[in-house]
Amino acid sequence: MLALQFVALFLTAFALVPGGSHAASLMTKLAMTQETYFAAQAIYNGWALFGIASFGALAANAVLAVALRRQAMPFRLMLLAVVCLAGGLAIFFAFTYPANVATANWTVAPAGWQALRWQWEMSHAANTALTLAGFCALCLATLLTERT
Repeated sequence: MLALQFVALFLTAFALVPGGSHAASLMTKLAMTQETYFAAQAIYNGWALFGIASFGALAANAVLAVALRRQAMPFRLMLLAVVCLAGGLAIFFAFTYPANVATANWTVAPAGWQALRWQWEMSHAANTALTLAGFCALCLATLLTERT
């Protein structure tokens, strides 16, 4: 159980890294001109690999939820963690990914690119909030787990 909790904590914390970066730069990036914004977006090339951590975190949290099914409060918290992580991924695929496609990963500025920027930034913020909530639920579940 301890090893599974460690893996879930590690992957979920790692999945927070890109979201924290986006949240920290949100206000600055919303004020950027198109040229500056598109140049700044180039730093995210290769960040798709963080998706592995997000899917891994979801899987590890789901497995941990099943493992804790006989402990009421930790199980409920793990269900909350799984729902939050799944919700974050749903937001990514519903809002963030389409903005990436429409802008060819921020190399092409279509008409109305500002709306896509808003969609991209806000969806990352929402994803980060859900991932953080999931991480907090996971931490609480870990602390409340009965050790045998």
